[in-house]
Amino acid sequence: MNLYQKKVETDKVISFERSRNIIEISREISRQVGIVINRRGVVEYVVVGTKEGIRLPGLSSERTGRTRFRGLRFIHTHLSGELLSREDLTDLVLLQLDLVACVLQKPGEPSDLIQIGHLMPGNRKGQAWAFIGPVPVDELDLDFTAFIAALEAEFVKEGGTHHLTYAGGKEECVLVIVVLPRKTKKTDERIAELKDLSYSAGLSVLDVVVQRPKELHPRFLVGKGKIEEVAMGCRQLGADMLVFDEELTPSQLNSISSLTGLKVIDRNQLILDIFAARAKTNEAKIQVELAQLRYILPRLAEKEAALSRLTGGIGGRGPGETKLEVNRRRIKEKIAFLEKKLEEVAKTRERKREKRKRTGIPVVSVIGYTNSGKSTLLNLLTKSSVEVQERFFSTLSPTTRLIKYPSRKQIVMTDTVGFIEDLPEVLLRAFVATLEELQDATLLLHLVDISSPDFEERIDTVNNMIERLGLQEKPKLLVFNKIDRVDRKLLRVIEDRYSATSISCVTEEGIERLVQTIEMAVEAIRGEQKTTPSFRETGG
Repeated sequence: MNLYQKKVETDKVISFERSRNIIEISREISRQVGIVINRRGVVEYVVVGTKEGIRLPGLSSERTGRTRFRGLRFIHTHLSGELLSREDLTDLVLLQLDLVACVLQKPGEPSDLIQIGHLMPGNRKGQAWAFIGPVPVDELDLDFTAFIAALEAEFVKEGGTHHLTYAGGKEECVLVIVVLPRKTKKTDERIAELKDLSYSAGLSVLDVVVQRPKELHPRFLVGKGKIEEVAMGCRQLGADMLVFDEELTPSQLNSISSLTGLKVIDRNQLILDIFAARAKTNEAKIQVELAQLRYILPRLAEKEAALSRLTGGIGGRGPGETKLEVNRRRIKEKIAFLEKKLEEVAKTRERKREKRKRTGIPVVSVIGYTNSGKSTLLNLLTKSSVEVQERFFSTLSPTTRLIKYPSRKQIVMTDTVGFIEDLPEVLLRAFVATLEELQDATLLLHLVDISSPDFEERIDTVNNMIERLGLQEKPKLLVFNKIDRVDRKLLRVIEDRYSATSISCVTEEGIERLVQTIEMAVEAIRGEQKTTPSFRETGG
């Protein structure tokens, strides 16, 4: 019997005859049998499973969109009289089916029964689905065409967007925090930081999921069941993206994206995306494109949706989708080309530094965790107008100016890109030319946001980065910023512990004392007192 031959009437979920056909075949072969029907009543797929379950093939996504279902319904048999299973409902949500139904016969029932599950809008705290039945197949009184049109209209009315949602131009996402014993940063602090990164990337965070697995799953990081649960929550909330705090391997990226049908990125890619959006100068664009190509190279075989954050022209969102279609050889050639251009940039910087050295003007390089106020301090001391925003990585390109506070000084101040915990290696490698400015600094001014709950961990992060760059012997001056946000008694205790200077760039408190301290430190260093403890960090 050919199940493809005859169309199903468009206003029926399934005809009584067709339901009898699939249940008879199913009993004869002792396997579940299912059919996938489009809205024209044409059977697109016939699927045969096992006695216990059935697996859908890859389905067309031509109808999926903001508030539209896939345009396909899945009707299959259950041999043991059981109703719709969790797996059936997961397929309903993740695949955006018009509906899913099972045909079954319960002991004592004279005829076959059918149970229908469909998506339900406007229920963010409850389940994502609702049921019709079970009822006898021949008594099912449901005009399918009118039902599905009304259901889609209800999703539009409720704003229930279960696929690719945009709110005020922002993509909406769910954050996934994986807590492992090796992670030293507190969970609340990790959530806050990932939220800040998401905000900087232009994302709207709808929910945060915290998972504490005993061990990481090789394919799905936290297990297939948990990923399905998270994905169903995304559908209910209208999120179209998952952002993981933990770095994903290429296979995990592919597996999670394939299972959920959502965009999937990890923290590294989020940071890369922020850098791509911030890149303004030619040098920054080269560095970002180089970092992105290095990130893409081992992921060339992965799903496009998983890497779709890297779309658009360079200086917008990255090197573009066409880069994902080229082979490894051409990617490597492009990387080699960009590395050569970056070397030329480094040579140009070296000539500028040599010229500056000949003038004998000391250089103070401001370093610190991202969003600690480095650019604000530079603007204040040099009377400049570098872009300043309360978000991560607002400034990428280094800026060099003479200190002019309160009057012109023969000291040059340089702003650098902010550091962050677990900075992606590809970014660190790409920004070596920029960070080489630190090699010639007379003094490193380590600026710390004292109002941050994890300021001590941030100090450690920057110190570790300094060691990675081989700058641990450089004279350093530790400066606490944003003191207008903290208790003064506590501040004095912390100042004494770290032998630090404290300022507020907003109220300008302590700024004049900071300039005097910088001048004294520079004079001491120029007088070859390079190991004076008072101008070196003693804590953190």
